[in-house]
Amino acid sequence: MNTKFKYMFSAAALLLSVGLSSCTGDLDVKPIDPNLNTKENTPAESSFNKCYAHIAMAGNGGANGDCDVDGIDGGTSGYIRQLFNSQELPTDEAICSWGDEGVANFNFNTYDASNPMLKGFYNRLCVGITYCNQYLSDYGDYNATMSAEVRFIRALNYYYLLDEWGNVPFTTAISSTKPPRIKRADLYKWLVGELKEIEQGLNEPQPKVSSTQGYGRVDKAAAWLLLARLYMNAEVYTGTADWADAKTYAKKVIDSPYKLYTAKKGQWSAYQQLFMGDNGENGSSVEAIFPILQDGKKTTSWGTTLFLMAGCNDNKERVKSATEKGNNTTEGWAGNRMRPDLVQKFFPNNDAPNISAYAMPAAADDDRALFDGDGRNVTNGDDENGVKVFTNGFSVCKFNNFKTDGSAGHDSKFPDADFFLMRAAEAYLMYAEADARQNGGTTTADGAKYINELRSRAHATTHTAYSLRQICDEWSREFYFEGLRRTTLIRFGYFGGNINYNWSWKGGVKNGRNFDAHLNLFPIPTSDLTANGNLAQNPGYSSK
Repeated sequence: MNTKFKYMFSAAALLLSVGLSSCTGDLDVKPIDPNLNTKENTPAESSFNKCYAHIAMAGNGGANGDCDVDGIDGGTSGYIRQLFNSQELPTDEAICSWGDEGVANFNFNTYDASNPMLKGFYNRLCVGITYCNQYLSDYGDYNATMSAEVRFIRALNYYYLLDEWGNVPFTTAISSTKPPRIKRADLYKWLVGELKEIEQGLNEPQPKVSSTQGYGRVDKAAAWLLLARLYMNAEVYTGTADWADAKTYAKKVIDSPYKLYTAKKGQWSAYQQLFMGDNGENGSSVEAIFPILQDGKKTTSWGTTLFLMAGCNDNKERVKSATEKGNNTTEGWAGNRMRPDLVQKFFPNNDAPNISAYAMPAAADDDRALFDGDGRNVTNGDDENGVKVFTNGFSVCKFNNFKTDGSAGHDSKFPDADFFLMRAAEAYLMYAEADARQNGGTTTADGAKYINELRSRAHATTHTAYSLRQICDEWSREFYFEGLRRTTLIRFGYFGGNINYNWSWKGGVKNGRNFDAHLNLFPIPTSDLTANGNLAQNPGYSSK
């Protein structure tokens, strides 16, 4: 771990607490004290680090401190946790047994403008934008590279607002006035221009390990990957596809120094090492274009990799061996697990065995099959009460806090595993998908080779060509539980609308059903509509 950078995260958060209040749903967050000069009271490096830290931690005190977002507890409001909730639970990948308000609405695609989980993520993105705007207002001329990085983080936050809510409040300044509403296509245009403009100010692409200065900071490859994401979804966002530019920017990432990690270490496959407690040290960070830093002592969170471990396990799973249970943390919250449709991506003949996680990859002939079926049902239950039973569904053991060299973690509860929010593998699939869309729905040899590199890394069977349906499934096998699925399904036309791509419990029915296409956008939270008269509710939702 880059402990210096991570320590600065915590220190920065504490220092910044004197400068900004928590987010209340708008982008005009003001200093706590109207007479307080944030520039005089918050050093540039602290303000800069806070722009990163709001993704890694809930608030100024880490896991057990205050929260950047009002109205929701710190653990629940975590950036990665709410990205997971919004991108995984409404899809064919994940389902949750918890009774938290708003979670069942994700499970069954019945969310509305009062959903507290959606409000929590929306507000976290807004406060993140405000932190960035504050830095740029106070220190925009302090260091050109730092300003470019902050502009990238602001763009990333706006990207998630664009993707999930569409027509949102928009400002690039700290102001006492309510921000205007920007239409989705216009925000897309701004993001493309912004990323191209800041690209030149970012450092040259260079993978790092945790001991390298600057590990956890973005460079040009992050801008290229985010541009590729935008172009991949251009038809959804603007009505006009742009597969050519998607391929161009995906190829820039592929040709950069960031590469697929392919080295097996001991019992651990290359794929598994991407999600382990020493992924900042074991070599897999060669794939990590934007790692979100975690440390069991210095950068703690209930809503980042601990959530992805404990939320998906009950500590009965055998991840490492037949004789050892758990994922090397003391936490096991028994909540999120697989829908049967995800299991079928690895076992298409519905013959998934009830075996432990350490043995599942060999049974699936795919190293990415990191899930446990021992003592569990493949299905999620016959009614809504059955959905609440954690053993109804295979548990995902993709994320763990073991280390490849056998050393202990920094803490028994909070993991050291970083979360690779952007990794190079995404560019491989984007290139292949864009290639297929330009070629009548099937990859050329050029596109197929990039999917084959992913499948070869996982020791899965390769093919000479892939259809769009096969590519959609490949997105799931490679990136399940990493926060991409809802966007992927919408791009393929497999989410809302009369499309007949159904999955278990889609729309609240065990065998699945179609639901209206307006659910392809989330509703603007009622609280923000009330606070800002410039906004309008997305079609299909009540404003109340």
